[in-house]
Amino acid sequence: MGSILNPLYYAVSWVMVTFHSLFGYVFGKDGNESIKWSLSIIGLVIVIRIILIPLFVKQIKSQRALTALQPHMKEIQKKHKDDRQKQSEEMMKLYKEHKTNPLASCFPILAQAPIFFALFTVLNGIARNTSHGVLKGDLLVSAQEAKFFGANLSNTFLSSDSNTQTKLVTVVLIIFMSATTFITQRQLMVKGMPKMDSSNNMMLQQQKIMLYVFPVIFAVSGVNFPVGVLIYWSTTNLWTFGQQFYVIKRNPTPGSPAYEELAKKRELKNKTNGALPIDDEPGTTQIDPGAEQPKQRQQPSKKKKKRK
Repeated sequence: MGSILNPLYYAVSWVMVTFHSLFGYVFGKDGNESIKWSLSIIGLVIVIRIILIPLFVKQIKSQRALTALQPHMKEIQKKHKDDRQKQSEEMMKLYKEHKTNPLASCFPILAQAPIFFALFTVLNGIARNTSHGVLKGDLLVSAQEAKFFGANLSNTFLSSDSNTQTKLVTVVLIIFMSATTFITQRQLMVKGMPKMDSSNNMMLQQQKIMLYVFPVIFAVSGVNFPVGVLIYWSTTNLWTFGQQFYVIKRNPTPGSPAYEELAKKRELKNKTNGALPIDDEPGTTQIDPGAEQPKQRQQPSKKKKKRK
């Protein structure tokens, strides 16, 4: 496993060291090392999330495709309710025909998993004075001394050398990480998903499981995460929340509460803005084709007198 993840150790450590060097120009070479290393972890998150944007777009498309397939899925469930094997075969056939995957919502998390383990190993190596990738020598010593609000980046809640400050910072980060996970998932369920019957909707049931299970997993396992990993995951959750909020607001799923709300706003805007001003021609107006136009009064035509 170490040989497989070894390239990731180099990649993760190289990104962190590169950001550390860049922040050296901002804060000075003799500046606060704790700030530089903490910001380097945040910089790592930004790089990874930018790389994962295509996966995020694919995830949204897959979720919307599954939403469109819900009526067909219900028909299959009703038709083969007594034959689970046939039901599964028909479901897989339906997914294949429409080129979608019910597990696509997990792809961004699965894609981050190797990077997460690599970062975990790199930070554990700092605590054990073991170099990984390009993080070695003076850089390793500098990272060992770096702190986040008084807590060493490489320490965990259960570390033997963890002090009260480290335990306090760790608990706050774990609570924040779990809370942002719950809020992000709930935002998707409440605003971003179409209204469906929850009794036999597989997609909605999966979302409900993720809503409550993931925060619990993070809360329980978080005591084993180094402070640096908690910073990484908390920043990732913030990015995910903001990215999802933007998509739900600007390009919501058809049939979702956010979509209906956006449609009402656009309808209201069209009614109130029947005539829109043109910027390059002051004093003139552009008529909105969707608005009802006022009827023009017809002038009575004057009949020409016949010449005798």
